[in-house]
Amino acid sequence: MKKFVPFVFLAVIGVLLSCAGPVSAAEMKIATVDLRKVFDKYYKTVQSTVIIRQDAADMEKERKQMVDNAKRHEEEWRNLIDKANDQAVSSEERDKSKKAAEQKYGELESDKQSISEFDRVASNRLHEKEQQRKDDIVKEIRHVLDADAKAGGYAIVFDSSGDSANMVPVLLYNNGQNDLTDALIKELNSTAPPGTLETNPNDTNVLNGRAKSP
Repeated sequence: MKKFVPFVFLAVIGVLLSCAGPVSAAEMKIATVDLRKVFDKYYKTVQSTVIIRQDAADMEKERKQMVDNAKRHEEEWRNLIDKANDQAVSSEERDKSKKAAEQKYGELESDKQSISEFDRVASNRLHEKEQQRKDDIVKEIRHVLDADAKAGGYAIVFDSSGDSANMVPVLLYNNGQNDLTDALIKELNSTAPPGTLETNPNDTNVLNGRAKSP
């Protein structure tokens, strides 16, 4: 999730407390939620991960066909080069093979450019799909969390999974009280289709290599 600079975090707390008027900090109801855990455990994240992996597999299959085609062209080009240098055949045949080799080399270069362009487009497409699905899922989680926080009378809900610019937890201490994480996960997964959570991937950042997660 997003990272916050510590002094900005503290400034926000100060503003909220100052706006509370006669309500003291002790009286203000504050809750926490591990948004990263909620995101990972949400059944729609599991579904999205499966879809992204399938998209990546389909693209990899298409790329493999392109690579195999390029390898075939390279083999044909090398055979033509050998034939063009073969002194056992006539000069006419060698010239003919040389021209064919030049044409085949052009096809080979075109293959390389096509693969490079495919890698770029496929990577961008997968990143966009993953980011859009991620944004949509977080939006859904926030919608449910906002409703629960209002119903519970909480003035502030902090994301306990957030890290600062120094890569340390923004929330340095939490006694575990008023943690909404498990309840939120249970609520979100209450409508999960049967068997969905049994698929639970080990890692929601499913893209690797050319299609790495942001």
